Amino acid sequence: MTFWDSSAVVRLLVTQGASEKTAAWLTTDAALAVWTLTPVEVTSALRRLTREGVLDDHAVQQAETRLAQLVGTCHVVLDIEAVKALAIRLLRVHALRAFDALQLGAALQWAEHHPEGRTLYTLDQRLAIAARREGFLVPE
Repeated sequence: MTFWDSSAVVRLLVTQGASEKTAAWLTTDAALAVWTLTPVEVTSALRRLTREGVLDDHAVQQAETRLAQLVGTCHVVLDIEAVKALAIRLLRVHALRAFDALQLGAALQWAEHHPEGRTLYTLDQRLAIAARREGFLVPE
């Protein structure tokens, strides 16, 4: 099982620059773990793509349907209080945005605070750096 950040999940749902990379990642391990608020961030990204004219409404509706199906098959990290405490610590030691700290906190919670040998997939460079420093494997 691998942990997937929202940036990687978006590329699974819509074809963009790194979609081939994320599809390849998925073939190595189809068991995904995600943070409980990942659907919120992914929906925000999808709707931003609509406002920017990159995707039409039909494509976004299809992506949102696939998102619901995907989340239904994933391990979902639900412990908000534990993740919040981890995110606060992470913000003190890494150059992260709040939601990225929550994603990394969720990944640490999923890994039971032992990230060594665990994989985190992300396309966000700041999150990738912090995840590596915390001990996760983060493929390029």
